[in-house]
Amino acid sequence: MRIISVDSVKGNELLAKDILNTSDSVLMAAGTVVKKEYVKRLKDLNIDYIYVEDEIAQGVNLIDSLEIQIKEQCQEAIREILLKYTYHNINELQEIKVIADEIINDIIREPEVIYNLSSIRNKSESTYSHSLNVCALSVILAIKLKQPIQKVREIAIGCLLHDIGFTYITMDYINLTVETCSEVELKEIKKHIIYGYSAVEKMQWLSPIAKDIIISHHERLDGSGYPFHLKEAKIKLWSKIAAVCDEFDSKVYGNLTSKMKVHDAIDYIVSQAGIKFDFHVVKALMDSVAAYPTGALVMTNLDEVGIVLRQNTKCPTRPVIRIIKTRDGKKPTEWIEKDLTKELTLFITDTILD
Repeated sequence: MRIISVDSVKGNELLAKDILNTSDSVLMAAGTVVKKEYVKRLKDLNIDYIYVEDEIAQGVNLIDSLEIQIKEQCQEAIREILLKYTYHNINELQEIKVIADEIINDIIREPEVIYNLSSIRNKSESTYSHSLNVCALSVILAIKLKQPIQKVREIAIGCLLHDIGFTYITMDYINLTVETCSEVELKEIKKHIIYGYSAVEKMQWLSPIAKDIIISHHERLDGSGYPFHLKEAKIKLWSKIAAVCDEFDSKVYGNLTSKMKVHDAIDYIVSQAGIKFDFHVVKALMDSVAAYPTGALVMTNLDEVGIVLRQNTKCPTRPVIRIIKTRDGKKPTEWIEKDLTKELTLFITDTILD
């Protein structure tokens, strides 16, 4: 199974997972043969990517992807909680603790998990998926940084709520990027920090750690962040963790910023280690995230095209790939699998789109 963009559908692809609408009704069942004429309807429904089974995807397993598991398990729940909160059902917000516990339990069951970001996200799920990803990544990093489990829980809750201030922003910011928006728009976007903190400040059930994450996840070591331009030790570890995870997920999925490939987003975060981001937190991220996600099409230094079959948990930059096109542009006559932790002169130069 692999993920392809709807734009790349040629017709006759076999759908590998049900396509659901916002009320979880099945629009198209797994096993359906996708026809070219379905593309416009899918795009009208804000569905940009689908899961397919094809010859290229043979041997790729996305079912075990932690990102997909958490999204399927928790996305609808967090959507309902935040929607109820939007309509002033403040007490409902405490249910966020249940989601945090579910995510922590999923990760504790697989402590060596490599987080596999698909780097695609349908428009309808962007807000909630971002919060879930930032939470899951922060939990993984907090555990790697040997934080006590109660503190991990408070970090998880804070990260699930870190962007709650956006519920108070009235302008349409979905298609904006901080690099291209006007000063007025940027000023309004930055207000989500203050709106969020003001909303939760008096909630006694919410820990000081969670509240600090909400107000401080855009602070940076060099003082270039906001809202208080804090530096170095004045930023708490939990907010340093949230900052890295928020920035990384935003870069990968194009959340209010220019979109990057996963390995480029990692390179960017690494380039800012010790400048904007805490070095130890960045190191934990590097050890935790698949630079080349399972199912991604990749180019090697030998001009071969491959697909990532699975990850090497001890070496997130060197997965196992299957060659689907040789350097002379031909399809191999038999399966060629290469483990990059053993093929030391072979490396990935880039990921490629469908």
